[in-house]
Amino acid sequence: MKWSFVYLLFLTSLLYSQQREKIDSTAYYVSLNYPLVDNNNYKEALSNTQKKIVKAERSNNIKEQASENYNLGKLYYDLKKYNDAIGTLLKSASLYSSLKPNTKQVATLYTIAMCYIEKEDFSNAEIFLNKAKVIQDFLKIPDTAELFSLQKGILYKSENKLDEALTIFKTIIAKPDNSSNLNSKIEALYQTGYIENQNNRSNLALNYLYKALELGDNSDNLEQRSNILLALSTVYEKILDKSTAYSYLKQHLNLKERITIRNNKRLGIDDYTKFKQSQRLKEIIQNNNEIKEQEKTSKFSKLISILAIALISILSLLSLSLYKNNIIRNQSNLLLQEKNNELEIAKNKAEKASKARSEFLSTVSHELRTPLNAINGIAHLLLEEKPKKNQLDYLHSLKFSGDYLTKFINEILEINKIESDKSEVEQTNFNLKQLLFDIKNSLKELAVANNNDLVLKIDEGIPDYLIGDPTKLSQIILNLINNALKFTKNGTIQLITNLEMLEDKIATLYFEINDTGIGIPEDKLSSVFDSFSQGSIEVNRKYGGTGLGLTIVKKLIKILGGKIKLTSIVGKGSTFSFKLAFEISQSPVEVKVLPKIDYDFKLINKKILVVEDNKINQMITRKMLHNKKIICEIIDNGEDAIDWARNNKFDLILMDVHLPGINGTVATEHIRSFDKTTPIIALTAISLHENREMLLSFGMNEVITKPFVPEDFYSTIAEYI
Repeated sequence: MKWSFVYLLFLTSLLYSQQREKIDSTAYYVSLNYPLVDNNNYKEALSNTQKKIVKAERSNNIKEQASENYNLGKLYYDLKKYNDAIGTLLKSASLYSSLKPNTKQVATLYTIAMCYIEKEDFSNAEIFLNKAKVIQDFLKIPDTAELFSLQKGILYKSENKLDEALTIFKTIIAKPDNSSNLNSKIEALYQTGYIENQNNRSNLALNYLYKALELGDNSDNLEQRSNILLALSTVYEKILDKSTAYSYLKQHLNLKERITIRNNKRLGIDDYTKFKQSQRLKEIIQNNNEIKEQEKTSKFSKLISILAIALISILSLLSLSLYKNNIIRNQSNLLLQEKNNELEIAKNKAEKASKARSEFLSTVSHELRTPLNAINGIAHLLLEEKPKKNQLDYLHSLKFSGDYLTKFINEILEINKIESDKSEVEQTNFNLKQLLFDIKNSLKELAVANNNDLVLKIDEGIPDYLIGDPTKLSQIILNLINNALKFTKNGTIQLITNLEMLEDKIATLYFEINDTGIGIPEDKLSSVFDSFSQGSIEVNRKYGGTGLGLTIVKKLIKILGGKIKLTSIVGKGSTFSFKLAFEISQSPVEVKVLPKIDYDFKLINKKILVVEDNKINQMITRKMLHNKKIICEIIDNGEDAIDWARNNKFDLILMDVHLPGINGTVATEHIRSFDKTTPIIALTAISLHENREMLLSFGMNEVITKPFVPEDFYSTIAEYI
């Protein structure tokens, strides 16, 4: 992917030519940097750019901070330090997001995409390339359309969509030659020749590659020319012309050697390490008080002098023994290095396996949500249409199976979030006693179903208001009580909460859930917390369930700073207990009483735009809305959704997040640029990498998760209409 450097340089030069029309400090710094880079003085360029960043931060100049962070990120990119480049460029993009759209913002997003392409992370590359394209189209920057088209073709090629890629490349090739599209045409010719060779059309491949080589005589992109020579060698080798293949391979290797020599002159490894160390040191120095620093330096110098004298004396006495020990130490270091390498390899394998498992479970759970939404939606619609009595059992079974699968998928996603450190702990003011009463009331019917008594015992000494995460606490207690109710019949389940300790406005509470159920064998006490485990196959078959509830409970309690304990006797029951600490709150919790919404009255004749690409989900959503006498328009992509929202008035927009072309979040950002008021509700089969706050940040008002519960679906729409 070495070709991307030249295209990046082209885009950069374009925006700089526009900026130099105004002489300001940013333009001055830009003009200062690039002559240094032209002379391969990257060490000087890095140093100067870092100084300008510090100056911009001291003057709180956001525009210059964004610009200089881009300059630093581009230097990292030129030096092939892609991780450092991405970190710095993301900071620049964040700063630019608070300013008006401009050409350098396009260059920043484009450069991030190029970094991801170099790292072969094509998914992220496409995201940032699309963002850059959106702003580029908005600003109407000339002479860049082919550049973005070329990158789109490369992404199609990485996805093995060779026909789509060839269409783009051949469109670029067909355009007349000029200085602005030279590099684009060379790359398009090279990529076309590469694909034709893959398709075993050797003569066509040679034709395109020779044209690329001929045009490349007018370009200074050595890496691009090296790739073309290697491709020619590969084609000739395939057609068994070994002599010509060897000739082009030799030219390729000679050119690669020239590139290596050039790159080595830019910046040595030690220079880059010293720069990064210097960068960290400057950040520390800036945060310290100058007077205290001088005093500290003075004391440190005296201490160094004393230590130096002591060390010289000691070294004089131990020099001979150190010489002998040095040989032994070198041998030990070699052995230690070998062991460290083995441990590092084992660690990397374990991390990759864990990541692969997490990504697999997240993908499976995410992809199942869309068909599940169709299953649950169809079951709901059929039940509403007064089915025959002999059909009711089938439909209720279908609905039960859909609900069961939904619960199973939600639990898988919850475990993945916890294991991927994406589950954040809230610090919210809440009433613990009211929370426990509400949990008891919500489980009354389930307790009666198995003829169980559900008893709640709360220590009166517990403060009324605490600060913590009521959502995770509710999830823990609900799972434990549900588990107890499932394995207990004609018995008693107790939820006991006691004040264990009160100190420095911190209340430590003891929670216990005990039952008189079937109990757990001693040899199964530790395994019940494992994923997909319920103690035995017989228990799973008899009582059902996913085997994930206790796994989630254990992980959530650990996140909140506690540890779960379990005691059990077969035939007599089980006891789960844990302790958690909460900060005591002095302010009462605001109780919001939501009025009951009359859906039939509030939704009649409302006009809703539905943006959904799945045909079955389109049908189900349309039918559910029509059942409430809602007028709806169906659109299957983000581009058309923007046009419809701009040219029509809707009471609400239902926006699917994952759409072909522009996705739902980008489409929402566009709509918000001209419509700040129309409610937009996200529809998503939410994955490990998505969360409600992230989606709301794009301008959405609320999130409905697929598969959705019909009552929640209607109530959310009614609330925002």
